[in-house]
Order: sequence, then structure tokens, then C-alpha cells
Amino acid sequence: MLFPNSTNMNRTLLLLGLGLTLLAAPARAQDALHKKALKLAETQAALMLRDVPKAIQRQPAAPGKAAPVSPRSLTPAGELAVVPSRDWTSGFFPGYLWLLSEATGQEAWRSAARTYSARIEPEKTNGTTHDLGFMVYCPFGQGYRLTQDAHYREVILQAARTLSTRFSPVTKTLRSWDHHKDNWQYPVIIDNMMNLELLFAATRFSGDSSFYQLAVTHANTTLRNHFRPDYSSYHVVDYDTATGQVRRRMTHQGFADESAWARGQAWALYGFTMCYRETRNPAYLRQAEHIAGFILNHPNLPKDLIPYWDFNAPDLPNAPRDASAGAIMASALYELSTYSPASGPLYRDKAEQMVRSLAKSYTAKPGGSHGFLLLHSTGHKPANSEIDVPLIYADYYFLEALQRRKNLAAGAKVLDTGSQAKL
Repeated sequence: MLFPNSTNMNRTLLLLGLGLTLLAAPARAQDALHKKALKLAETQAALMLRDVPKAIQRQPAAPGKAAPVSPRSLTPAGELAVVPSRDWTSGFFPGYLWLLSEATGQEAWRSAARTYSARIEPEKTNGTTHDLGFMVYCPFGQGYRLTQDAHYREVILQAARTLSTRFSPVTKTLRSWDHHKDNWQYPVIIDNMMNLELLFAATRFSGDSSFYQLAVTHANTTLRNHFRPDYSSYHVVDYDTATGQVRRRMTHQGFADESAWARGQAWALYGFTMCYRETRNPAYLRQAEHIAGFILNHPNLPKDLIPYWDFNAPDLPNAPRDASAGAIMASALYELSTYSPASGPLYRDKAEQMVRSLAKSYTAKPGGSHGFLLLHSTGHKPANSEIDVPLIYADYYFLEALQRRKNLAAGAKVLDTGSQAKL
């Protein structure tokens, strides 16, 4: 470049420097948010590691019952609620510790993650639940990804074999609950999409395509039967065990059968995004994009993008929020942004807004809430259970969203799960 005189040269350099400063400002802001959130996560995790043993001591197992091993939420009295490994939320805390070890590189978090993961291992043969993806894959999947520990791989494979026993060739789905048999014959909940990741991983690890086939069959059946014309999801679909036909579509944790339970929409978004990652089936990508459109364009989505517990709750705008749904949505949108050329920038921007809202208005005070990171989640509003409280899975997906955010900012892959599952 030629500069006719020193004045023009100085002006050009000044404008160049100003442009670089403006480009760097968002990156610095992003880095500041990440550092602050990660520092809080470490403070809170250290507190929780101190408080969990105390809570377990205060809550001894009844005769014939399993002892608690992992944190879930807070009691109405504000005490730390701990649960046995058979609880569907048991794997989130060790999974959270693995994510914290990845984010910080600190061996202390990895050591704690190993300890708490080991407490969940007995569930690898628990055939009474569909939630083995949450219970086993969250800790052992993250652990294997970060350590390549061969034992973790075997735990995952055994859990996948166990989960496979819940598949029905008649309904072409994995059965969700075994309880309330007076209410339904063969219930399948939208949450079950999340457990398919365990099956996809099992095919990658073993080369056995049967796990993959079960996962895609369940996903295809869910895509066909769980969604309304506006791409909102029912919570529960009940199937006839003899014919495989749909008997009823209903809710269990939402406001009404025809309402859109917020966390259910989050599970659907995350689940079909993950299924696209594992299969590259464009039908799953289109479904994820449609679900994202329903969520992001809904007139009842608050300005901070953290949803009410149900999009159709009767007491809006005073209904409780669900930070857990917001965290799940943000994590899913960061990933979906890398698969959708047309809408990718929008998804990433919305995920960024969600993360900023969570970090600004939904985080616990340092040293408070027995070590939980996020506040203001809703577990089961119709049962008057876990309303406006911390929930361990909210913390897990928020930390996952932060890590995905960091990866994208660095120009890296949003996540690395190894090679895709193959047919």
C-alpha cells in the first residue's frame, strides 16, 4: 500500500487499529463471561464435594433400600437432596465433574469425577429404566472421551446391551416407564431421545450395528408420532402392545396434554440434533430445525429466552421459569448451528443470548445453594415437585453449553465424539 503523506498513513493506521479493537471486543467479552462462569463453577463444585458426604450421612438408606450417592436438588427446607444411583439424575454430577476437568485441566476434578462415576456403574445392568443414557453415558461417555479408559468403554457397552432389552419390535420404540400400568400400556416419552446417544456410542465402540438400528428405529417412530403440525412435541405417547398403534398422546409433567412442556421441547431439539450428528440423515436435521423454529418463534418465549416451565402455562407471565430447559436448548443450538448453513448464525446468536441470560440472572451466589451452579429450574410442576430450585442436570447442560461455546469461539469443532456410528 502506498501512502502519499504521513497524515494519510497515520489516519489509515488509526482506522485499522480501531477496526481490530472492535473485532476483538466481542471475543474479550466472551472470554470474560467464560472465565467468570468457570470460576463460579469451580467454587460451587468444591462446595458440593464437601456437602454431599454430609448430606449422605444425614440421609441413611432405609433397610432394603439403596444408599444415596449423588446430588439432585434442594429440599423444600433448603437442604441438599441426594439420590441413589438408580435415580435418573444420578449420572449428571459425575458428568459435570468430567466437564469441569476438561474446562480447567485440573486433575482434582478428574479424580473426583472418577470417584463419583464409579458409584453409578452398578446401573449398567439395570433393565428397569430407559434412562441409562442419562445415568451411565453422561459420566462414562464423558470419562471415556477424555481418558480413553478401556473399562469405561466396557461399562458403556454393557449399559447399551441392557437398554436394548427395552426395545419392542411391535411398537418400534424403547419403552420408557414401567410404572402406572393402569394409565398406559407402553409409554414412550420425548426424553427418551436423549438415551439414544448411548446406543450410537455402542456401535462406534463395538462395530455392532444392532445398537445403531435400534436407535434410528426409535428416532423414526418418535419423529412420526410425537409431533404436532407446529413441530411442538407431546410428552408421552402410549402404544398398543399388540398392534403397535398409538393409543393416546398426553402429558405427565406438562400443563396439559396439548400444551408444550418446555423441557420436553428441549429434549426434542437436543435429541434430533444429536441423531443428525450420528447418522447425517437430513430428516433429523430438518426436524431439529423445525423444533428450533417452534421454540425461538413462540410468542410466549420470554425476552431473555429462558422459557417458562410450559409454553402454555396458565399463569403467564408469572409462571416459574425452567433454567434447565434453557441450558439444554442453548447447548443443542450451539451444535445445531454447525450443521445448518442457512440458520446457523441465528442459532448461535440465540444460544449466546441464552447463555448470557443464564450467567447473568440464573446463577447462584458463590458459596451458596450447597454448590449448585444454576437456580430457577422446574422439575415436575403438576406434582408440585422441584419448583424454582436448582437441578443438577441444569448445571450439567449449562457447563456443556459453555464448553461448546468456547470451542466454537476458538474455531474448533463444537464437540468431538470420535467417528460417527456406522450401519
